[in-house]
Parts: sequence; C-alpha cells; structure tokens
Amino acid sequence: MKAPLPFALLVAVLLAPGLAAQAPARTGSPAADVKFITGMIPHHAQAVQMGRWAPTHGASAALKRFAERIVVAQRDEIAAMRTWLRQQGQPVPDTNATHVMMKMDGMDHAMLMPGMLTDEEMAKLDGLRGVEFDRFFLSSMIKHHGGAISMVDELFASYGAGQDEFVFRFASDVFADQTTEIEFLQGMLDALPPPAARP
Repeated sequence: MKAPLPFALLVAVLLAPGLAAQAPARTGSPAADVKFITGMIPHHAQAVQMGRWAPTHGASAALKRFAERIVVAQRDEIAAMRTWLRQQGQPVPDTNATHVMMKMDGMDHAMLMPGMLTDEEMAKLDGLRGVEFDRFFLSSMIKHHGGAISMVDELFASYGAGQDEFVFRFASDVFADQTTEIEFLQGMLDALPPPAARP
C-alpha cells in the first residue's frame, strides 16, 4: 500500500510541472538545502552506476528498461543539482562522486548517505549475473530509494528548509517518484523465482 504524501509534497506534485532542466539562479539558501542537494548527488551517482550494470550483467528485460530510466533521469538531475550548488556559491561534488566529504573533529571523512550501498555491497552486485543480479539489484534499490525518501523527510523537518523553488520541486519529485518506484520494485522482486538452495 502506497504511503500518502504529506500535504506540502502533495501540493508540489500537483502544481509543479516537473523538475526544471536548469536550476533557478537564487542565492542564500539554508544550510539544510545545501546539505540535501550535496548529499543527493552521490546518492544519485550510485544509482546511475547500478543502472549501468544492468545491460552487462544479464539483467532481465524489465529490469534493463527500469535501469535505463534511472540512468537517464538521475544523470540529468545530477547536472541540475550541480548547477544549483554553483549558483549558491557552494562546493560542487564531482558528477561521479559516491561519497560526501564531511568535516568531523577538524578532519574530512567520506560518508555514505542513507540507503546507499557500501563498497563491499557494490562489489557484490558487480559480481552477480542473471536472476541473482536482479534479486540483489532490486532489494538494494528499494533500500536506496528508502534512503532518499528519508533525506527528503529530514529536509522538510528542518526549520526554513525547502523554501527555494528548485529544492522544493526536486525534493517533492524525489518523494513522489521513489515512493511509487519502491512499490514497483517490490512487485518485481516478489515475482522472481526463489533463490536456489545451497548444497
């Protein structure tokens, strides 16, 4: 059963025509907006990497179609997010960044955002083929999407955050799209044959 959209997000989904190709030139956004967009770039980049493996790892036709949509959509969104950060005068993560650099105790630390796969999990996915690739991809992407939704929840729970037009529309789109996709991905996962019994 699909979770109902919070009222603010529902309004955005109904009124916004979709994520703009270019972020509006605005400055002075709250720190929570910058943190959200900065963190969503590596989050998207990892999903793009996962999606690019589908054609070469024996994925099913249905999964390859889904993965292609992920690659195209999230690659474009990464470009829009990087543009927005530049307009705010903020550091811009690399297009292929998979970690966020956070300062802790005066030192830089590479951090994974919620729902992201560890390096070990990515290596495991890369080593799988066929239905086992599908199974781990689907379960991992469900977790990945859930992490993105939690990032949106954290954004809108922060005082003064999400007032910027680009951030509001983008976050609302993430919440709506990925909530729907989790249901779709779970259906695909449930339809797979059970894992082969180990000898």
